[in-house]
Amino acid sequence: MNTRRYSPLDQFLIHLDNAVRAVWGAPAVTERPDPADAAPEGELSDAEKRLSAGLMRVNHAGEVSAQALYQGQSLTAKLPMVREKMERAAREENDHLAWCEQRLKALDSRTSLLSPLWYGGSFAIGALAGLAGDKWSLGFVVETERQVVKHLEEHLQQLPTADHKSRAVLEQMKEDELHHATAALQAGGAELPAPMKKLMAATSKVMTTTARFI
Repeated sequence: MNTRRYSPLDQFLIHLDNAVRAVWGAPAVTERPDPADAAPEGELSDAEKRLSAGLMRVNHAGEVSAQALYQGQSLTAKLPMVREKMERAAREENDHLAWCEQRLKALDSRTSLLSPLWYGGSFAIGALAGLAGDKWSLGFVVETERQVVKHLEEHLQQLPTADHKSRAVLEQMKEDELHHATAALQAGGAELPAPMKKLMAATSKVMTTTARFI
């Protein structure tokens, strides 16, 4: 089957459309249902709603960043197989974006006001990682997803006990992120140097701390 080749202008418009959808619009999701739909609605106090909303806002911001990271990497990936993996992962991250936003609306809250900043910075990082070479780009995905899983595990512990819907969303997200990390490792991802891992963790800390409130 022939694969369509896009011109530089086509690629620019595709990435622009993805950016607008991720930050302000409705991302193109897969056929998977929202995990929150099957979970019971727990009774939450106002304080518990604020706690859940803060955590889900952080996770939404993280998914905006992940979407941008994958788009940036797919733009500069050298091997078609790697580019396809980045694009597929980006589509799956769209589900997470939609689920987190829907949960925030149910909690009478909003997404981070700094979403354009999260997207722009992560897109640039992803593009640079792709330029470094496919094995390092894939290694960056592996480490990113590992750190995301760690954050999700922490949030699952912090969520109010009665917030079953948010918990269902985060559990499915955790499963997906583990799959993305494994797939990138199996595709040839290299283990990143320790200083790079620490820098990524520090950068992530800034985003998660800020997005919780802004």
